[in-house]
Amino acid sequence: MRINFLSTYKALILIPCLLFIISIAYAKPVPDTAEINKLNRLASAKFVSNPDSALGYGLQSIALSQNQNYKRGLAEGLLQTAKVYYFKGRSAEAMVAFNKAIGLFNDLHDQKKLSECYIQYGRMYNLLAKYKDALFCFEKALAIDKQTGDEKALADCYKNIGIVHFSEGQLSKALDYYYNGLFIAVKNNYQLLTAELYNNIGVILQSMEVYPNALDYYHKSLKIFEGTGNLHAVGTIDENIGEVLLAQSKFDAAIDYLHQANAVAKKQNDKDGLSSVYTDLGLCYANKGQFQKSIRYLDTSLNIAVKYKIVYNQAYAMIGFATVYNMQKQYQAAYGYAIKGQHLGVVLGNLSIRATAAMQLNKTYAGLGRVADAYRSLNDYIDLKNGLKNDESIQKLTSYNYELSFSVKQRLLAQQQHEKEVIYEQNLRNGRLRQWMFGIIIIAAVIIAFIYYFDRKKQRRVNRLLKINNTVVLEQRNNLDQQTHKLNDLNILKDRLIAILAHDLRAPLSTLRGLFDLLQDDSISHDQLLEMIPPVIKKLDYTSDFLDTLLFWINSQMENFDKAVKPFSLAELMEKEIQNLNEQASAKKISLFANIESEIIAYADPDSVRIVVRNLVSNAIKFCEEDDIIELSAYEKGDNILIRVKDTGIGMTVEQSEKIFKGKMQSKIGTHNESGTGMGLLFCKDLIEKCNGTIWVKSKQGVGSEFSFTIPKN
Repeated sequence: MRINFLSTYKALILIPCLLFIISIAYAKPVPDTAEINKLNRLASAKFVSNPDSALGYGLQSIALSQNQNYKRGLAEGLLQTAKVYYFKGRSAEAMVAFNKAIGLFNDLHDQKKLSECYIQYGRMYNLLAKYKDALFCFEKALAIDKQTGDEKALADCYKNIGIVHFSEGQLSKALDYYYNGLFIAVKNNYQLLTAELYNNIGVILQSMEVYPNALDYYHKSLKIFEGTGNLHAVGTIDENIGEVLLAQSKFDAAIDYLHQANAVAKKQNDKDGLSSVYTDLGLCYANKGQFQKSIRYLDTSLNIAVKYKIVYNQAYAMIGFATVYNMQKQYQAAYGYAIKGQHLGVVLGNLSIRATAAMQLNKTYAGLGRVADAYRSLNDYIDLKNGLKNDESIQKLTSYNYELSFSVKQRLLAQQQHEKEVIYEQNLRNGRLRQWMFGIIIIAAVIIAFIYYFDRKKQRRVNRLLKINNTVVLEQRNNLDQQTHKLNDLNILKDRLIAILAHDLRAPLSTLRGLFDLLQDDSISHDQLLEMIPPVIKKLDYTSDFLDTLLFWINSQMENFDKAVKPFSLAELMEKEIQNLNEQASAKKISLFANIESEIIAYADPDSVRIVVRNLVSNAIKFCEEDDIIELSAYEKGDNILIRVKDTGIGMTVEQSEKIFKGKMQSKIGTHNESGTGMGLLFCKDLIEKCNGTIWVKSKQGVGSEFSFTIPKN
């Protein structure tokens, strides 16, 4: 009995292959986590400067994560969208998103993200004046941060707990938490956290009516925030400074700051900020006697606060109404608003709101002739103001400021010591580098000396040969003069080509070489590579176009170039070039059209004219923006044909126009960051002159450019 070894061998190969194919068919798709993570990072980065974009990225992340069953991406997307929802006053949607995100991060055992969820959840509750819920969330985050040892998160948590205590009117407790966070931020040089805490301490000083110190803290905060792109923070501080100036009766200066804050709040669609700023502006205009304008601002503020359930701003706006009506001695109208403002102040527990409400009630009762009620309100106002300015808070401020100054000095000393160590290490490295350089220079000098010696020896041998052959050279001199002239021409051409290649081809080739080096060293990720490829391809496209022009120009320098001159249809040639360039123009939404009579016949090298037209139209596209127009026209003018390429692009200065055909002007970046070599127009000039024509340009910056050239008709 024989065994068929060939069949067995085939089976051994086919069975694993089939199993592999089946495993691929039933395998679950791997989620594209890189794209989802990128969307979440974009959502987080855009939250401060553009909340609408942040919401869009977050919703895309959620959709992709659900489709691919990617839990971490879904949790992060829910967190980012929840932040935007509560920022825009959509608290119900925010709560749903927060609860789902917390559940997912719990399943993933991600303590850091859990802490961030609780922090954002607490901020929303504080905005809704649900202080117990806010403190519950912040205490949860605080416990996590202490356990993980994340000092930055811990400082931020202290800051948020301080905000809740301030909202409740517990200024002493608020100061404790603010300064606990500030010491950590200063020690670790957390600049943005430091700025936020400076602002919050300034708010407490403003409530205590210590206005100069409040302004000092606000300006410290503003100095850090300016230039960071955090528009929300800058707008908040501008509003706070405006409120201090309002309290100091500097109404015009206050209005300037408040309008800056209002512009930021509108740009970010910040409902809390808009409502608060409108009340401040209403009070400013009331103090300037512009009561109708004041009432409009207050009415807008109250509508926003009621619609988005911002309790603090409701109270602030109602007390603002009471203030304005008291100023106009309309005490009955003021009474209703003052009572509502006082009620909301009690609900909030905010001493500042309650004190302001008590003062307006005092004025209202006095105006209505209710002396006993006015006296009672005045006593309430005095008690509340004393609560705001209690000795404990003032003593804490003095003590904390002393400790803060000491902490700042310690950090500066540590920073100086670190800088000294860095300089010392740098000096050591520089010393070693100088030694290496000195050694290299000595070796190079020895090598140069040897080369010089052998060159001199070779030169002497050549000189002897030259003396021997001198007679022959003199006899052939007449014949060599003509050849020498030709060699000189070729040498000039060589020098020009080398200069062009060295100037215009090194950069794109170096870029490509650098990209390959990064790929070889695994120095970049796949996503980074994808981001880098488009600009490299764009540079290579422009280099390729330049090489086409360059090679044609080189061919034009040859002796047989004149044989290429012949009659041709100008309209047909230019129509083909427009078709080739139309896609490039359409990509930038530029209108490209021609106005050329079909019967015009030119007498020149058609390829030269084609190259020139392509370069001029490409340049026009490069320096045009959306909705600009490029027009090609041609008509007979005497014995020549005049061709014009006119655009409505960015144009040039007179100085640039004078240099453009002399090879002295460097290439500029186009309106969509297109690059170029800067030599194309020089080649165009040379090609047109070889066709017995001339080329020139008229341009005006901001209006457009008009390139014209002539070629013979016969």
